Amino acid sequence: MSKQKLKIIPLGGLSEIGKNMMAIEYQDDIIVIDAGLMFPGEEMLGIDLVIPDISYLLEKKGKIRGIVITHGHEDHIGGLPYLLPQLDVPVYSTKLTHGLISVKLKERKALAGARLKVLPFGSQVTLGRFKVELFPVCHSIPDAAGLIISTPLGTVVHSGDFKLDYTPVHGKPTDLSRLAQLGAQGILLLLSDSTYAEFPGYTPSERVVGETLDRVMAEAPGRVIVTTFSSLVSRIQQVIDAAAKHQRRVFVVGRSMTDIVKMTLELGYLKAPDGVLANIDQLKKMPRDKVVLVTTGSQGEPTSALVRIANKDHRQVHVVRGDTVVLSATPIPGNESLINRTVDNLFRQGAQVLYSRVAQVHVHGHGSQEELKLLLNLVKPRFFIPIHGEYRHLSLHAQLAQSVGIPKENVFLLEDGDVLELTPSSGKITGKISSGNVYVDGLSVGDIGSVVLRNRRMLSRDGIVVVIIAINRQTGKLVGRPDIVSRGFVDTRESKDMIDESRDLVAKTLDHSGVRPADWGFINTKVRDILNKFYYEQTKRHPMILPVMVKV
Repeated sequence: MSKQKLKIIPLGGLSEIGKNMMAIEYQDDIIVIDAGLMFPGEEMLGIDLVIPDISYLLEKKGKIRGIVITHGHEDHIGGLPYLLPQLDVPVYSTKLTHGLISVKLKERKALAGARLKVLPFGSQVTLGRFKVELFPVCHSIPDAAGLIISTPLGTVVHSGDFKLDYTPVHGKPTDLSRLAQLGAQGILLLLSDSTYAEFPGYTPSERVVGETLDRVMAEAPGRVIVTTFSSLVSRIQQVIDAAAKHQRRVFVVGRSMTDIVKMTLELGYLKAPDGVLANIDQLKKMPRDKVVLVTTGSQGEPTSALVRIANKDHRQVHVVRGDTVVLSATPIPGNESLINRTVDNLFRQGAQVLYSRVAQVHVHGHGSQEELKLLLNLVKPRFFIPIHGEYRHLSLHAQLAQSVGIPKENVFLLEDGDVLELTPSSGKITGKISSGNVYVDGLSVGDIGSVVLRNRRMLSRDGIVVVIIAINRQTGKLVGRPDIVSRGFVDTRESKDMIDESRDLVAKTLDHSGVRPADWGFINTKVRDILNKFYYEQTKRHPMILPVMVKV
């Protein structure tokens, strides 16, 4: 029996929602599953996106045989434009996912030289010692896939993001018969989606939303504005179907939504009867009860179409009394306050707003507890790793696995960076690799570290004080009193006396410099120490203090 081990290394997506990325390694071969991004938390000031740390992969660049993508959501493909140029390996995915990746890479001018390959469901590709096959799963985007990976130690099944919907709007239901067939042959390891492991029962079918949209369009007295993720193609299809039934025209608003609708129509994933989709220029001429608008902005993103409409900042669309706005998406954790603000603004302008708390306008794309148990029972894996979710989701999913009879010692709760080594009969976490966040800020990737974020937090809390110290070029002595300018610390007019006092304090300290001109490093530290102490005594705050030397 071979002594070789199979290594499973999550680089992102475990203990957080987003930036999903997983490496599987055997001897000299590595395959990577997904390369997502995560939206920044409130404490990540000024950061645009967060992507996984791939330093481990860069060290072993020669061993990577390919990246396999499960589906086209941002948290699975959003990292590619930043990571692919560094890795330069082929990327395998289904047809629609391939289209979405191309759109993403084109936006970031990273398409040239990328090796994107379409892998149809059911066909196998050999990547080193691995063979990979994609099988269809239901999710909130067409062409979503799970992975069947043949390794020298046995078969690994990766569920991707999935739910069990027997009446999907688009595509096939999750391929349970293929999974049952594999389960009968024996599965070494199952990696399964934990996003909705807290929810008992089953996730409702997409069909429920179709019925709600149909009702809304039949009853709405004016225009209907539906906002959702641009990648939620099945929802856009439902909007088109309901609009066609009630003789309404559909206007697509927002750049990313327009790009994706255009691409999915070309690839045949969206079907629109003639004359239903209309150009935004015709909007003014249409009677209001014959109009449906589809926009982005379901997460309250400040630059999105819906938020600009809610803030009366959109060039072509303004909310008018009698409009019905449908928010067809679940809030991403952390975005709730942005979304609530948008909903409030829409109500203020006289719109009727429907969101998941008041109507069944959205169902999520992840399986609830009964579906997760069904998958575990069908696949009957020897080892199990819950993936995709915060620690509580992973933990609850691990308990579900034990409830269906998987021994506790065969269930592994991993976090980003853990290295799990599997043999056919046992598994053990043997180490940890670096797997922090890499921040994307404007055009810079990874240049912003925790020190910069700490400084930004400090500035946002207590402001900044600049101390301008004039020094005689010849003698190195202080010229006049130092100048002090503050921003975001105190109101300079009201606290004039305190600022004056601090100027005197600096002058007094620096005048003892004796005959020899003092070293700038010494002055710098001294000024910071004195002012830190003084301002803290006066205000109980710690502004950032920046001494600046001017030679005169």
